[in-house]
Amino acid sequence: MSDSRVWLITGTSAGIGQALVKEVIAVGERVAAITRKASSVSELSAAYPSDKLLVVEYDVGNPSQSTEALSDKVHKHFGRIDVVVNNAGYGLNSVVEGTSDEDARYQFEVNFWGAVRISREASAVKYFRENGIPAGRIINVSSVGGFIGNPTLAFYSASKFALEGFGEALHKELLPEWNVKVITVQPGGVRTEWAKSNMIDHPLPPAYDAPDSPANKMRDLYKTDQPMGDATKLSRALITISREANPPLRLPLGADSQWLVLNKLNEIKKDVEKWNELTLSSVADDADPLFFKKLNTVIGQQS
Repeated sequence: MSDSRVWLITGTSAGIGQALVKEVIAVGERVAAITRKASSVSELSAAYPSDKLLVVEYDVGNPSQSTEALSDKVHKHFGRIDVVVNNAGYGLNSVVEGTSDEDARYQFEVNFWGAVRISREASAVKYFRENGIPAGRIINVSSVGGFIGNPTLAFYSASKFALEGFGEALHKELLPEWNVKVITVQPGGVRTEWAKSNMIDHPLPPAYDAPDSPANKMRDLYKTDQPMGDATKLSRALITISREANPPLRLPLGADSQWLVLNKLNEIKKDVEKWNELTLSSVADDADPLFFKKLNTVIGQQS
């Protein structure tokens, strides 16, 4: 057990995070479960001994909390950290016109900046590099909503779009010899409390509240339909991808996520082809013909 990998997982009070804690321990690895209140994971604390589970109170939405102190606590307890899973997040169910700046900013504070602080500072990249972790992994739990924007979830999607761009750029900055990989996973609907207790609902302004409005249709879909995804099966997929030597930058999880991603890619391709002539009309007459070769050496897909 002392040589098994250690996972630092945020957002463990319910849903995917809690299911992942159980599955990681079930395969013989260890977990630092990060939560705002230790009482929210009392069931986990009672089920596992301290050599398998460490519960740490830490609020990812509070920028004044130290990520260095967080990683130091985990390292002192387990002696290492191998996998960081930025899973903490919540849904903000509100149309753009019905959302205050304060609410939108806090959505980003939790869903985006919390993951950035943990990834950027002592808990992940710096920790992996300075402690010689042989295969550090950062798994950012985005959403299919981080690739496709939908009615009433504009700021949720925006926070996840930002997380995906950050994760891709971070991955491309890392030196290959560090062997640190950043993986963005895009779950579809999962049978958790995300659309219930883990979502803040704002009333629709009158202009958006017609029964057949896009906003009401979207709310009906995710409030009443049974999601396709299973949190336990999804957790097992995260364990599998964490062990891959060359994981993908993005991984859709769930049949609905895959379907939505492929359909959007197809629509993007159609638009690119349709407007090809107009797109290329903006190119300077003296553009460097070798530019794409140079570009590929800097930001091309990295394995």
